[in-house]
Amino acid sequence: MKKLIKQTAALFSFTILMVTTNAQDGQALFKAKCNTCHLLDKASTGPMLKGVKQKWADAGEGDLLIDWVSNSTGLIASGKSKMADAIKGFSPMEMPGQQVTKEELDAILSYVDNPPVAATGTTEVAKEIVYKPNYKENLSTFYWLLVSIVIMLIVIFILSSSIVNLVKSDYFTNKIAEKKNKENGTILKAIILILTFGLIASGNTSLAMSIPEPSTEPQPWILIENADIYFLIAINVVLVLVILYLQSQFKRLLALVYERKRKEKEVKAFKKLNQVLTDVVPIEEEHTILMHHEYDGIRELDNNLPPWWVWGFGITILTAVIYLFNYHVFNTGDLQYQAYEKEIKKADAEVKAYLSKMAMNVDESNVTLMKDAGDLSKGKALFETNCVTCHNPKGEGNIGPNLTDKNWIYGFDIKDVFKTVKNGTPNGMPEHNSKFNPVQLQQVASFVLSLPDAKGKAPQGEIIE
Repeated sequence: MKKLIKQTAALFSFTILMVTTNAQDGQALFKAKCNTCHLLDKASTGPMLKGVKQKWADAGEGDLLIDWVSNSTGLIASGKSKMADAIKGFSPMEMPGQQVTKEELDAILSYVDNPPVAATGTTEVAKEIVYKPNYKENLSTFYWLLVSIVIMLIVIFILSSSIVNLVKSDYFTNKIAEKKNKENGTILKAIILILTFGLIASGNTSLAMSIPEPSTEPQPWILIENADIYFLIAINVVLVLVILYLQSQFKRLLALVYERKRKEKEVKAFKKLNQVLTDVVPIEEEHTILMHHEYDGIRELDNNLPPWWVWGFGITILTAVIYLFNYHVFNTGDLQYQAYEKEIKKADAEVKAYLSKMAMNVDESNVTLMKDAGDLSKGKALFETNCVTCHNPKGEGNIGPNLTDKNWIYGFDIKDVFKTVKNGTPNGMPEHNSKFNPVQLQQVASFVLSLPDAKGKAPQGEIIE
């Protein structure tokens, strides 16, 4: 049995190792053979490769995918692949044949479909992080929470005593007897239950506390865990709710006694507010504002416009005048399009300042030809990684034109080459602005112009000395 377990574990480890190696090989192969024309997450010079294996399999042409990669022109000419006919018009450039085996192609497509999140380069298992509470801060918070509990218990005691004294008063008893209200017994029972719960809760606040063990580091006299703090916070919340409930009940009991006076005050306050807002004439005085004309027994009142409406209308006019003088007469404020233009200029200035600070303020207008060996070496490395698929290692041309002869399609000046590399061209040259920073674009363009003559693809474009 032990032997079988060991064999299973070894097989499992070997499988994981093979999958990891396969993904790593696929990544290296993708960068070496496909990265120039294809991106992982979107289409570029070539279509997006993610899911392409499944698409060919769903079309029943999974076995022809290796033929497409090895010799796309031949597969299109054979007419036996519908997928090839559908893809051939994607780019004006033909896909160059790649010398890959079926296993290498599977590794590339596996990497494309499931790219690694991050290459850590290590097989170590992350150790579990144990968070230790800050006992000193917890103890300080504990003291404050205890003080707040004590204060709220005192408030609860005062409120409950006030309610009990009010309920026991003869005046209140007579009023309740008159209205045959029996809510006082229910309220007192609720108060007793709440107070009992509060006292029980406050007596159990140290359930999770512990005395610290001997340690080289100084510790508080008692260790307050985070759970203790949460428990005390919960008690504080409950006590606050109890206080709010008792306060509402106390006001309710007072309202039972002084209900008539309260209603009279509310009615007077409402009438006064209504009079200020509407300027309504009392009914008993409406005869003073009756108009003389009459129609079918109906007469009209000559009421004033509501003050709130007049105020709003006046504020609207004042706002319009201020707006007119601010934006159109004195031009002290910016209209929307002016504010937009200022924000754009400010953002452009910030970008230029940042690029200047980072020594990245290179564009088509100020790029210069680099001749330093270090810069040309970096340009060569970038060229070999991103350009050899279309232009071959010496720049003699493949899908793309020969970069070493005197014929140029888009200009031979450093500014022209920089612009071509940066923005790409309509004939299939991909843009590299998203891949390189401005200095790297300058290095690649300078390296291209430093290439010696090499025999290769037939000249294209005009001869420029």
